Order: sequence, then structure tokens, then C-alpha cells
Amino acid sequence: MAQSTGIIEVFGLAAAFVALDAGCKAANVTAEHFDKNKPANADALPVPLIVCIKFRGSVSDVTAAVEAAADAAAKVSGVVSKHVIANVEESTEKMLKLNAFDKN
Repeated sequence: MAQSTGIIEVFGLAAAFVALDAGCKAANVTAEHFDKNKPANADALPVPLIVCIKFRGSVSDVTAAVEAAADAAAKVSGVVSKHVIANVEESTEKMLKLNAFDKN
């Protein structure tokens, strides 16, 4: 059975590290590579970079990690969105492995 995946997007890399740390301390989860997005309206945002953090584990652990990460990121620069996928479908699993930090 596939693991649960928690996804949280935050404003900026500093908030991403703070959120990652809080999420990993709050629950028995593993973290995957960050992903990034610089939206077209970047200059209008509090920080011009959106970073995506992905946690893996049981549904309850991933939910706890995402909530802790959101609380921590809100104190730094803010949360864009968050979601928990209880049982990731195989084709979605492939897409979760994509990473924009590997590109210029």
C-alpha cells in the first residue's frame, strides 16, 4: 500500500526550512526534495518564490507534520496551500517526484 503524502506550499526558502524542521519534529515522517515555483505575479507576493514541501508517512503522521509545518511557516512568511493525499495513485506518484530545483 502506498504511503500518505502531505504537501505544503510556503513563501520563500527560509519558511520552507522552518516548516520542514517543524513537520519532521512533530511526527514520524520522511521528507522529499523541495520544489519551487516563481509565479508570474511574483513581485506582488510577500516573497517572490513559492516552495513546496512533501512529507511521507501514515495519514495521521503526515497530517500532524503538515499542520506543524503550516503553523511554523505562518510565523515566517506565510502558507500558500496545504493538502494531504491519503493513498497516492501510481501515476500521481510519478509526478510527485518531479523537482524544479534541478532546472535552471
